[in-house]
Amino acid sequence: MQTTAVLTRTRLSEIKGRLVADQIRGLKVSKAVTLLNFSSKKAAKLIKKLLESAIANAEHNEGADIDDLYVSAIYVERGSLLKRVRARAKGRGNRLMKPTSNIFLTVRDKV
Repeated sequence: MQTTAVLTRTRLSEIKGRLVADQIRGLKVSKAVTLLNFSSKKAAKLIKKLLESAIANAEHNEGADIDDLYVSAIYVERGSLLKRVRARAKGRGNRLMKPTSNIFLTVRDKV
């Protein structure tokens, strides 16, 4: 049994999100939540909330035991760019590209 949770269009660079995702891939959910609690990165806060959502989905929809769950797959993909303009000298403007990302997380019980 596996359960998936998705977070789309979050204001986070995919490279910074992958640093945190690589740390928790393959861990038991209790250990992953503890690791994310003590991480100071912005991505850790977002992924922790997503992980708790996936745990709740597995428990409510599938009737899974939380003690048997582990993070089977997590990946961070590039989302759309927010395009903004910053004023520059002599009436010009520079384009700012603000990245977003989509985070996909799957928890599975060991069978």
